[in-house]
Amino acid sequence: MTTKYTDVNEFPQELRNSFKQNLTKPLNYRKKQLEQLYNLIDENEDEICDALYKDLHKNKIESLLGEIDMIRQECLDSINQLDEWTSPEYVKVSLAHKLNRCHIRKDPVAWNYPINLVLCPLVGAIAAGCTAIIKPSELPMNSATLLCKLFPNYLDQRSYRCINGGTKEMTELLTYKFNHIFFTGSGVVGKIIMSAACKHLTPVTLELGGKSPAILDDNINITVTAKRLIWSKSFNAGQTCIAPDYVLCTKKIQEALLLEFPKVIENQFGKDVQKSSDYARIINQRHFDRLTNLLDQTKGNVVIGGKTDRDNLFIDPTIVTNVPKDDKLMEDEIFGPILPIVVVESIDEAIEYINEKDTPLSLYPFSNNNDTIKQMPNLPFGGTGASGIGAYHGRKSFETFTHERSVLTSPFLTEKLLEGRYAPYKELNYKLLNWLLFTKPKFTNKRNAKENGRFKNIFKVLCVILFAYTVKNKIFVRKIKM
Repeated sequence: MTTKYTDVNEFPQELRNSFKQNLTKPLNYRKKQLEQLYNLIDENEDEICDALYKDLHKNKIESLLGEIDMIRQECLDSINQLDEWTSPEYVKVSLAHKLNRCHIRKDPVAWNYPINLVLCPLVGAIAAGCTAIIKPSELPMNSATLLCKLFPNYLDQRSYRCINGGTKEMTELLTYKFNHIFFTGSGVVGKIIMSAACKHLTPVTLELGGKSPAILDDNINITVTAKRLIWSKSFNAGQTCIAPDYVLCTKKIQEALLLEFPKVIENQFGKDVQKSSDYARIINQRHFDRLTNLLDQTKGNVVIGGKTDRDNLFIDPTIVTNVPKDDKLMEDEIFGPILPIVVVESIDEAIEYINEKDTPLSLYPFSNNNDTIKQMPNLPFGGTGASGIGAYHGRKSFETFTHERSVLTSPFLTEKLLEGRYAPYKELNYKLLNWLLFTKPKFTNKRNAKENGRFKNIFKVLCVILFAYTVKNKIFVRKIKM
């Protein structure tokens, strides 16, 4: 297949002009574009599934669950909740500002799963009122080509553009000044993105992955645990940033899993996994070679799977046992259908090992008390450190592409209360301002104990005077009535 790449110089300035003209700010415009993005996915479902099958041998159901349905849901949630998300957020203020209108305004910033990982962040950018350029990964070329072909048929090209390109196009794109860059991929490329962003002080959101562990307690449901682990490592052939990367468990649990794993694999994919229409393939030969090299270099034991076919980009769901903690498989994120098992003596040892490594993107503890923690659609999701920066999904995607601008509207009638801020300064005026503007502690210390007592005495005197004044007025009113 011959791929035509996009000329990057065609449109960045055009989108910046659209943003300056406030084209994307009206809520009705944003909702309409979100509807169009939904229609792009919904009306071309079969074509998208076909492209994903050509790129990754994905079964249609897997494409629907892992990509298409999630984008549709993100679009609908954003459309339904956009009025609430964009409404001003009024904040509590001190007494001096009670007559002012103080609020936070939501202003837009100008701006493996081939479809999902590029369009889900776009939902947030559209909802926030941004212009945006998206660049799908060039590796799944059928999906990237289809997306860039469909994009102008649905989205307003004055505000949103799709670039089909490789390293050259990405490098050229990064020379421009953007207001936010969102990237999903490896840590190596993430560092390149962040380095380019630094030149313009551009904020970034990086979803990078990492080695996400599964910790198995001795008190677990072995059948369910085996089923979930095999599913997570075989879904998209393990090429998922939040897939469990390795297992930490005792020797007893390892042996129990080895009895259960073969049954689960056969139940899901039959006796010959390669012939199953439900099992995906590795994205390209470079990543295939990277994974097979890991299997060649491991000091662990390949006890289940291990079958590979380079021409077909096929790797069996593979279990490696008795893996040393310093093994080649334990260095970087595997990102494939290989599951190492590291034996530990206790949960405490497992936690200590995890804490010695970079922060993972996900963590999966299994026990009868807390089976597993999952990343759910529309919950904020993101990493820290080596696993990424920032978060997205649902409202968090909207907030990622939003600048929270503080707004204070001060009427002239409050001026008298604040005159003490002007020179010449007076101690009495300062005390009044301090009382109006700043909160006082509820606890006492050596300095404020006397002041609190003095204030309470003054307050009591004022209350007595006010009470006497009220009583006097009531008596006076009665005399008049009489």
